Amino acid sequence: MDPRALGRFRRNGGALVGSVLVVAVTLLAIFGPLLAPYDPDHQFADGLRDDGTPLGPSAMHWLGTDALGRDELSRLLYGGRISLAVALSATLLAVFLGLVIGVVSGYRRGAFDAVSMQAADVFQSVPFLLLAIAVNKVIDRPELWSLALLLGGLSWTSLARVTRTKTRQVRELDFVHAARALGMSEARIVVWHVLPNVLGPAIVLGTSLVAQMILWESAMSYLGVGVQPPTSTWASMLRDGQDLMSLAPRLVLVPGLVIALTSFGFNLVGEGLRDALDPKD
Repeated sequence: MDPRALGRFRRNGGALVGSVLVVAVTLLAIFGPLLAPYDPDHQFADGLRDDGTPLGPSAMHWLGTDALGRDELSRLLYGGRISLAVALSATLLAVFLGLVIGVVSGYRRGAFDAVSMQAADVFQSVPFLLLAIAVNKVIDRPELWSLALLLGGLSWTSLARVTRTKTRQVRELDFVHAARALGMSEARIVVWHVLPNVLGPAIVLGTSLVAQMILWESAMSYLGVGVQPPTSTWASMLRDGQDLMSLAPRLVLVPGLVIALTSFGFNLVGEGLRDALDPKD
């Protein structure tokens, strides 16, 4: 990153707060299995009260237990790894597709440009949750890779459009014409001159896209068309706890707060990067 852009990012209070949230959540997801006190799927014999309701927070279970007597903190830590893994994998796929399609479309133009933009219109018109439910009917127990493919395969369109527009601008700049006049191949021009100039907007959109992926994965898990039990995700914990909202609101509030803070953090980082990389500055 340009030192001036890095300085603007550091002076952005919201970006710093978002960075702290993102780093904290990422570290918890990476080291969650080491920090978790118990197996997230273990049902404790004494994990429920006599009336069948979950235990509250205690020295043994810091966040209490869930409706099946499982340790809530352990499930939260393990669930973070699953939620972030799906969101980050889907984002990487979406960024890759968006960059490749956008750069090729903007640089080559012609038939590929027309077809790719028509395809982008089609993908943007697909109701995401309806397609997710349809896929779930075909695949009984979706795996992480299938969820990442579904999310990433439907999310490249906006990034491709932005990259295409930026590529068409860069394509007409003097240094690109000079490289072409010197006999440099089209592939080298794209790799060494065009791509570095379109990476900035792609990074900004990709960072914000992580937050969107987290919310989409949460919506899918909440509706029961995401990662299947007993594997825990933040949204599945929220869904499982909603029936006990009046008795144990923490079962909904804690995972819901983690989802909100994580999405908020990635959005703040994305906005900070956008301001830092703003060419007007």
